[in-house]
Amino acid sequence: MSQPVTVPGPGRTPAWRYAIGMFGTSIPINMIKGSMILYYVDILGLDVRAYGAVMVIYAVIDALDNPLLGHLSDRTRTRFGRRRPWLLVGAPMLAACMIAFFSAPASLEGMGLVLWFAVFAILCEAFDSMLNANYGALLPELYPRERDRAVANSLRQGFQLVALVISLAVTPLLTTSVFGTEESTEGFRTTAIVYGAIAVAVIVFMALSARERPRYSTSERPRLLASIWSIVRNPMFWTVGLTGACYGIAMALVLSGIQLYVRYSLGLPVGDALYLQGVVILVSAAGLAVWTRVVARRGALWTWRLAFAVLAISFAVLFLATDLVTAIAAGVLVGAGWSGMLATNDLIVARVLDADATRNGEHREGLFLSAFGFFSRLNGIVTGLALTSLGVFFGYNSGADPGADPGLAFRVYLCVYPFVLTAIGAVAARFVSVPIETPPEAGEPASPPPPGPGGEPVAPPPGSGGEPVAPQTGDSGSEGPR
Repeated sequence: MSQPVTVPGPGRTPAWRYAIGMFGTSIPINMIKGSMILYYVDILGLDVRAYGAVMVIYAVIDALDNPLLGHLSDRTRTRFGRRRPWLLVGAPMLAACMIAFFSAPASLEGMGLVLWFAVFAILCEAFDSMLNANYGALLPELYPRERDRAVANSLRQGFQLVALVISLAVTPLLTTSVFGTEESTEGFRTTAIVYGAIAVAVIVFMALSARERPRYSTSERPRLLASIWSIVRNPMFWTVGLTGACYGIAMALVLSGIQLYVRYSLGLPVGDALYLQGVVILVSAAGLAVWTRVVARRGALWTWRLAFAVLAISFAVLFLATDLVTAIAAGVLVGAGWSGMLATNDLIVARVLDADATRNGEHREGLFLSAFGFFSRLNGIVTGLALTSLGVFFGYNSGADPGADPGLAFRVYLCVYPFVLTAIGAVAARFVSVPIETPPEAGEPASPPPPGPGGEPVAPPPGSGGEPVAPQTGDSGSEGPR
């Protein structure tokens, strides 16, 4: 009598070793996003209107290439897995493009400077998307159960915050004091080289340890157009994606503008951004353990809604800050809200991915996450438009032409715009429903059933894992303690 054909599952990937990959993926892109305005607009003199136009163009391009990159990852079949080859190739490419991004020749000006900025901004974002689509797709695959997933996610967000301390809080000191000066660009290039080397080493270390599940890549390769059509017809793709974008865009504004907020709104040296950023990040890191416990007791959806509200309130408080001390006090609240979003937002997205795999019988996390990345691409458009608006409303066009009140301009950029966005997100989150936790076996292809007495396969009972199980959705009532 023949036996069922089974594919052995992988060994368990240590959560800390997967999580440390977030440290490597975060350092390059956060230096880029956190310093690009200071480097190109305030020091090199790029006009904010040109900056805004480039950000809109690259956001559109990035929105188009993201689904393709995710789809190619889903279709990849190698002895090293689906995700690891992309991680091993993307890491050095991102590092090289970041170094070039912060190595603009001193002779460049006008259209030459615009083209240099545009080309390397687009390349950096494309390779960052390649890395994050594949790294993010590993989370639901390596940790099918939400409790394990929540722990791994909290650890990786903790590593991200450590990276933020380095790439955001320490970067101003390295670029303007250790490796360069406030008015020069040499420090940016040297810092980019150091960060690039660290990022490549960490990502390679993580990728070599990720034990992908063979079952996830034994089914028929998903087709691009059919998969995209299925995703865009999924209502949860739009509700979760647009609501999460309110948080993502708000934090993109904060990360890109905090150094100039310190310079103009608080009237302090750029290096003092270290203290404000450091407090926000440390509070966020400390809060991850607390928010993870709340997730375990109340569920991801209820906790996500609470974190949204806390973050919105924090920006209103930050607007009232007048010096470094009051800004740091407000930053404690910002860190608390941000920590809650870090602990929950990816869990909400992972619920949607689980439901898609259960419903369609295909694991296409790369494409789905890249499709969700379409909403994060709005970050570039909105931050570009927000910066351009400072020229329209306040006369801030560049460091050489800051207008009459750059302090108010960056107070609006860093506090008012993020408050409006997160307030909208907090309200919208109240109306979002996501599937309840899907059993790990429900989303995996079933082993062929044993033959019956006459040699014919015996059909599995409904809901046994041999056929897709329709996901259920829940609100705060279904997200109660487990």
